[in-house]
Amino acid sequence: MNIKRAKEEIRNTVEAYLKKDGDGEYLIPVIRQRPILLLGAPGIGKTQIMEQVARECGIALVSYTITHHTRQSAIGLPFISKKTYGGREYSVTEYTMSEIIASVYDAMEETGLSEGILFIDEINCVSETLAPAMLQFLQCKTFGSHAVPEGWMIAAAGNPPEYNKSVRELDVVTLDRVKKIPVEPDFEVWKAYAWEAGIHPAVISYLDARPSSFYQMETTVDGTFFATPRGWEDLSGLLKVYEQLGKTADAEVVQQYIQHPRTARDFANYLDLYRKYQTDELLAAVLQEGRTEELLLKKLAHAPFDERLSVISVLAARVTAAMRNFCLEEEYLTKLHNKMKLWKEGVQNGQDGAELLGILAEAAQEEYRRRKRAKLLQRDEAKLLKRTAGWLACAASSPETAEECFGREVSELETGLRDAGVILERAFDFMEAAFGNSQEMVRFVTELNLNVWSVRFLQEYECERYYRYNKELLFDEKRRRILNRIERLERLT
Repeated sequence: MNIKRAKEEIRNTVEAYLKKDGDGEYLIPVIRQRPILLLGAPGIGKTQIMEQVARECGIALVSYTITHHTRQSAIGLPFISKKTYGGREYSVTEYTMSEIIASVYDAMEETGLSEGILFIDEINCVSETLAPAMLQFLQCKTFGSHAVPEGWMIAAAGNPPEYNKSVRELDVVTLDRVKKIPVEPDFEVWKAYAWEAGIHPAVISYLDARPSSFYQMETTVDGTFFATPRGWEDLSGLLKVYEQLGKTADAEVVQQYIQHPRTARDFANYLDLYRKYQTDELLAAVLQEGRTEELLLKKLAHAPFDERLSVISVLAARVTAAMRNFCLEEEYLTKLHNKMKLWKEGVQNGQDGAELLGILAEAAQEEYRRRKRAKLLQRDEAKLLKRTAGWLACAASSPETAEECFGREVSELETGLRDAGVILERAFDFMEAAFGNSQEMVRFVTELNLNVWSVRFLQEYECERYYRYNKELLFDEKRRRILNRIERLERLT
């Protein structure tokens, strides 16, 4: 299954395992809560979806790569204790608590969360001495004599043997005690994630045109060459910072992340095209001033497809940035509005306005600290909470103007909606002038359909051309499916 489906299944499993009856007992007894085993190629996001599930479910996550552990560090060290049996005292071998189990208790104390996921990566690459203990761990949820705390589920991940020489084949006895989820790379699923995560637009548009480059694993006499989703995402982060520093990533830099020479060189060439239009003043004027120069239109009329694709990508990135800013601002004001409602209710009930704003500010700050400790915050969420706490603390110094200040924030949001709408309309003006109702327009509208920020924005902003072109796109897709079905039936007859 693809990574999105795998994430849904993991989340469903977490919710099922943590569901309790009226007496507070787990509906699925702990002994029957099979550990999840993700099996798939390296770099496709197995570890990342565990982090996302934990964050979305509001539970803790402890991660370990088992290849770094010996039997002693995983199970604990032996020591001699004294015990009495039948009136006689005996020396008994016991074990100190496993570092892994101890880290779960540390996470519970640090985060205040009593439930979570213990994630063991590279589980099928354990050492010879540790292998027998893994069966006990998966079956009984114990390392040595110490059990994983109740409320904590086990998840594990591993790579198929063709990707790792250290892999040990899991036998039937082990596999019969896990919930096995095979995972495969899927560009379309990753693309939707990429827009939301802010992956560099050049990476998205390049892979959109060459989806076969998204995941590659090629073994030759010269070695193994590969490209993985993890490589593309890490490269994206470097490209964005390089742009801020005014630095350029060439083919050699790209190949440090995309270790497939042909693909790395091809992307580096595409990146040069992207940069060319990213800094093009004529293209910048399209969205900033609504002005389309005839020179740019003539240039694009004779441009190869890759060059046109770069223009669409730059355009979509700038439109998306405006939409994203509006959506994040709306999230911030929604949270602030909820705090202001509590403040108004408190003031109406006789509470001191300044004191109450201070309390609300401290509560927001504490929420930020608590969720940060639990590693449940993404960067945008962290900024939102800190900004909310800061606004409330500032308002506490002059509570008489709090409502007026909040009103100005709302007005600015409405202005942001209009401004982003203008940028979108100008983008459509340019697309129509440069490409008309062509495959380039189809690609632009498709980007909007797959982009979480544009989907959210278009729920607030009425864009007639988006709906019109999108309707035509859906009609064309339906027509293609019908023709393909007719063609298959004709071949059968």
